Amino acid sequence: MGGSAPGASGAVRLAPEEAPGGNAIVFDGVTYAIGGRTILEDVSFGVAAGCIKVIMGPSGIGKSTILRLILGLIRPQRGRVLVLGKDVARISGEERSDLRQRIGMVFQNGALFDSLTVGENVGYSLLDHGHLRLDEVERRARYYLELVGLDADRLLDALPDELSVGMQRRVAIARALASNQPAIMLYDEPTTGLDPASVETITDIIVRLRQEMKVTGIVVTHEIPHALKVGNRFLFLYDRRVAFEGSSEDLAESTIPELAEFLLPFKISVANAFHSFSAEGNGQ
Repeated sequence: MGGSAPGASGAVRLAPEEAPGGNAIVFDGVTYAIGGRTILEDVSFGVAAGCIKVIMGPSGIGKSTILRLILGLIRPQRGRVLVLGKDVARISGEERSDLRQRIGMVFQNGALFDSLTVGENVGYSLLDHGHLRLDEVERRARYYLELVGLDADRLLDALPDELSVGMQRRVAIARALASNQPAIMLYDEPTTGLDPASVETITDIIVRLRQEMKVTGIVVTHEIPHALKVGNRFLFLYDRRVAFEGSSEDLAESTIPELAEFLLPFKISVANAFHSFSAEGNGQ
């Protein structure tokens, strides 16, 4: 999975841009409320460039809200969200649009366009921008499909409903990579609904993007065994706040009651996590 992405005028390397302090993403005292209900209150954390932070917590706790704040789709009532050194809520619309070009988003259901072929899905944003010739768009689509382990010759002209769910999820990752050449990838429940073999494939891709291309990531998930494989650091949201943040070893040793209850179904996986996945070390 090494190598450089094809570009219109030469090779393009997928790699993070670091904000001051080495954090690609910073939440600084963020509070967000909607309809009189506070979703996040005084939330602070950082994601070091080139690392993957897994965000866990009960349903409806605000995990996906964090992704929307990073993308600038919503704004906090208090605090700052810094992405690649820029305050997302306070930059101009044009700057925000440019910043989004450095962020890839993989939705839980893949969110592919049913009426477009796989190749058209992967190259959609490139075609929409209108700056590249069709043969260059196809070349990039082929590259990114192969990057996620798919046979471009066989699948380029296929429709999404002809693919398995796991293959659709891989096409969604290829589309995010092709469209943005991102410094940051956001994954919203990337393994939900997949068979075990597809889960292994998707988690392998996420890890390889971090290891080989140094892409910073945030993974929102409730599937703890998969989270332990891909994450450098772990964050647990509870009652609107950050209740825990640390490594897999910290996770296994935590005595926070709410976290212990949340992890109870995965107790053996968590206990073994440090020994299984800590060989690479932990970032922030």
